[in-house]
Amino acid sequence: MKSVITCDLEGVIETINADGEKLFGYPKEELIGKKRVSLFSSGEVVIQNVGKWLSSAIKDGEHNTKTYFIRKDGSKFNAAIKITPTFKNGKNKPQTGYCGITIPINEEVKIPIKFSTIFIKWAFAITRGGFTSASLFPIFTLAAFFAGSGDGLFNVLSLILCCLGIVLLHVSSNLFNDYYDVKDGTDGANTEYFNAGLNSTVLEGAQLSGGSRAVELGLITHKGTLSLARKMLLGALLVTALLLYNSFLITGEIANAQNALILGVVGGLLGYFYTARPIRLVSRRGLGEVAIFLAFGPVLTLGALFAISSNTVELFSTQFYNAIYLGIPFGFLTTNILYINQYPDTVSDASTGKNHLIVTLGKKNARWGYLLLLSAAFGSSIYMTEIFADNLLNFNKNIFYAGNAILFMYGFLAFINLFKNYDNRELIHSNLKTIYLQIFYGLFMVIVLNLFFI
Repeated sequence: MKSVITCDLEGVIETINADGEKLFGYPKEELIGKKRVSLFSSGEVVIQNVGKWLSSAIKDGEHNTKTYFIRKDGSKFNAAIKITPTFKNGKNKPQTGYCGITIPINEEVKIPIKFSTIFIKWAFAITRGGFTSASLFPIFTLAAFFAGSGDGLFNVLSLILCCLGIVLLHVSSNLFNDYYDVKDGTDGANTEYFNAGLNSTVLEGAQLSGGSRAVELGLITHKGTLSLARKMLLGALLVTALLLYNSFLITGEIANAQNALILGVVGGLLGYFYTARPIRLVSRRGLGEVAIFLAFGPVLTLGALFAISSNTVELFSTQFYNAIYLGIPFGFLTTNILYINQYPDTVSDASTGKNHLIVTLGKKNARWGYLLLLSAAFGSSIYMTEIFADNLLNFNKNIFYAGNAILFMYGFLAFINLFKNYDNRELIHSNLKTIYLQIFYGLFMVIVLNLFFI
């Protein structure tokens, strides 16, 4: 028996022969154009080995190995597999995907799982921990603003606790969102989600849309997702309690701790009810995007201001408003990540009542929303030029203008690709650029707000 399966560059199954249907136990109608070849492997094997196998196939023309696969009924079988890249007909013959030839074998195949794989499984694949950069860079930028304004304006321990608490809260929100998307059938109906695959060295294999797919890959159960979400939330609450107590010790008053707690609760509720019923903000035709803007923008930076400041922050003071201004560009950039990641999920989202802006406006019309968010991000960034010049000890307007211009053009390239490829798989390059843009902007702001080295 010889199974022959072809897939595209993201693993979506394109063809399967009769032996493949018999061997894996799936009819072709259930697989072609709907499922990925990762369905047949253990999630840990996918994380640890598949990327290496595909890279080897591309480099050497083929890759031969032994592994074990999982049938539809859950039973395992050992197999020898040969992976080769497939190419489009034509002059340049660009690669279009892979072909896997599988032959069952009688010998026992064991694949030791490394500790690094287990770490990646929990820290990134299940929790999507890598995307906590969207929460951390606004806080780092606020700290850089403090550092560039003078000495002793924020407490280092408070900064560490604030970052840890935000990471735990962000991860908890990710897990709750995954839990409710699986429960509502959104993830199950989604066959068009984006995975970075080998398109990105930094984000290789990362899920860009459609949730973590951790339940689908067997990395964790649906019930386990909820349990882990609650544990992460409990961890966030414990760290927050330490943070607020430290704030009281530093300032000698409860005002900062009180305001930080209020804003933390607001941010947490926005993250939780993004997908959780009965509110389910993502289904409210734009309210989900507003919630992300607030939670990852001004609510986050304002809450961090109260949490890490060494002095009591007066409500509606200049310092208060500056923290809000700092969060606005980050809010727009993070919303744009969510916005463009909704494109491949649109059909399944619409079928399960997840009526975000892409569903509401339609893919073609919604293209302009990306450019609007991008322009708003850098317009609000440039708006802060004089604020920085008045408050920072080492600030260079020319560097700030140049950096913003370069980053805007990088984002504009993502928009051009979106404009052309809004309804095909080439859009993935814009998804990746949008994620990178938020990271690059965060790094740039951390550096430019405290140019102590020039």
